Amino acid sequence: MSEALQSLLDLLDLERIEEDIYRGRSRSAVVPRVFGGQVAAQALVAAGRTVPADRHAHSLHAYFLRPGDPDAPIVYNVDRLRDGRSFTTRRVVAVQHGKPIFGLSASFQTYEEGLDHQAPMPDAPDPATLPTGEERLRSYPHLPAETVERFLEARAAVDLRYVDDPPFGDYGTPREPHSQVWFRTNGKLTDDPLLHVVLATYVSDMTLLDSVLLAHGRGGWAVGDVVGASLDHAMWFHRPFRADEWLLYDQQSPSASGGRGLGQARIYTQDGRLALSVIQEGVVRVPREH
Repeated sequence: MSEALQSLLDLLDLERIEEDIYRGRSRSAVVPRVFGGQVAAQALVAAGRTVPADRHAHSLHAYFLRPGDPDAPIVYNVDRLRDGRSFTTRRVVAVQHGKPIFGLSASFQTYEEGLDHQAPMPDAPDPATLPTGEERLRSYPHLPAETVERFLEARAAVDLRYVDDPPFGDYGTPREPHSQVWFRTNGKLTDDPLLHVVLATYVSDMTLLDSVLLAHGRGGWAVGDVVGASLDHAMWFHRPFRADEWLLYDQQSPSASGGRGLGQARIYTQDGRLALSVIQEGVVRVPREH
């Protein structure tokens, strides 16, 4: 296991400070605020620790309410909304400086047999044939060295490989609002199902709005031609998967308007099983020139 992955696992191992109350800390991000995927992942950890082990996360719905302060701890308050025969529901509110910064509802279910079908996996190249994230980032001479290093530090725990150029790599000309990324953790994980779900949640916030930027030829936050932030985030966990094995993140944007952009995606295992669906809306604003 890489040092960066162990550091991320330590970050997600929340401190229990009281019944259904947990405390987490933050790490550096590409932008000077707490990374949204971190808050979502930590909130899911808090919820999962109040749920029986035989019930696995099948969905989450979340709102980002305020920017998080990376220099202050985050307190996660868990509300046990329901414990039914098959489903368990939890609500989590993340608090900093006495104010809520994030709210999450998550549902967990015991295993059941049932109807089974899925959308087919789209075509994508083998991840082994693609440049690593570091190789791709360092290939763009227009990116400041400081930006490259911040990206690499923020994503060091994950092997993330773009199929095509990301928005910040080749921008200026609008492209199809579609992006594909392969990802897996940089090291093996234990078999705990919650851990794999939590890490996929963490990664899911890294690239989902890329397709919004592609549609308008914008490079994004890395080059400063848009200002953005996550607003809300929803995930559905369809089938078991491992976050330490390759997952294809197939993303697209059906709409952008009113200073907001919508991204939707499906995540497949390398052998073609649809593991997750994801939808996110975010603020996407073009800075005014003075």
